[in-house]
Amino acid sequence: MSTTQPGRRRRLDASVAPVYERPTRGPRFESRRTARTFEILTGLGWLLGTLGSATSVVAVGAPSWVWRPSAALLLVVSAMMLTHRVGGRMRIWVTLTAVLAVSALATELNLLLVTAAGALAVLAAVNAVMFTLPAANAVSALREYAISLLLAVSGAVGVAAWNAPAQIHIYSGLTLAASLAVGLAIMSSLGAGLHGLTRQYLWVLVGVAVVAVLLFVYGGIVRLYGSPGLKEFLDDSIIWLRQHIGGVPRPFEVLIGFPAIIFGTSLRSRYREGWWVCVFAVLGTAVITTSLIDPGAYPSYFALSTLYSAVLGVPIGLLLRSMFMSSRSARAARAVAPPSRVEPGRFSPLK
Repeated sequence: MSTTQPGRRRRLDASVAPVYERPTRGPRFESRRTARTFEILTGLGWLLGTLGSATSVVAVGAPSWVWRPSAALLLVVSAMMLTHRVGGRMRIWVTLTAVLAVSALATELNLLLVTAAGALAVLAAVNAVMFTLPAANAVSALREYAISLLLAVSGAVGVAAWNAPAQIHIYSGLTLAASLAVGLAIMSSLGAGLHGLTRQYLWVLVGVAVVAVLLFVYGGIVRLYGSPGLKEFLDDSIIWLRQHIGGVPRPFEVLIGFPAIIFGTSLRSRYREGWWVCVFAVLGTAVITTSLIDPGAYPSYFALSTLYSAVLGVPIGLLLRSMFMSSRSARAARAVAPPSRVEPGRFSPLK
């Protein structure tokens, strides 16, 4: 809403606070105290599951029988978190997840263990993006970035705790595809189509999609049809990095997934279509959650590779934010106030 006064510039009326643009489900509990207790117990369950699962990758002297029960607890809690966040039916999805977790624990069948590990990887990857908030400034964007990475690493140690006998390449490919599909199904409804984006932001999405396809296709072509000299050069580079800095940054995280977290949360502070950018963020978090499925993976290599990728992703994300979120000129900023929007709190349903 705007107001005008005789002889003065037309200005935005800031007295009307922005409101969330879509209806959300009602409270799950009538009592606020009960709802608060549910949030605390869920948080404690996530913390216990994460710490117990972390003993599978960090030698602290904990018995091995703690690993899978901790991973099962983390799986059920992750399902509760995502179901609550998207306004889903707890009785259906959490019950199905609990049945899977208990069945995998009780029978220890390879198929059930791999399925449970894959479900946890997908849920953690999507949760890592869904539990972010719109970031109106760079500091807030970095805060949401850290929270997202923390949730993703939690899923990674949970996957390791299952110690599932998976075919690494098949498991990773299916988990990445499932994470992207779940993220797209949820976030496309929150973004409500692409019609609200300007041509500028639409081209950003197209550019990110092209880079993702090129990285995937180029990696496959190099593995199958690359010259021996190129393959040897890449292998030698990876070996050199592992020997000298202990880890190797991952291209999908550095160029797409991690910058998309910073830019997507920033864009959501103005347009709901910013959720479309967050779809690409799931690629980065899914790479993290699947990194420890291999029992032979070194935790130190995983930690350093994730750290290097996270550090390199920050300037790219901040650069995108600076390029597309700042006003073209001071005069334009005074003449037209940028749009703003709000979302429910971190622990409230989004729909």
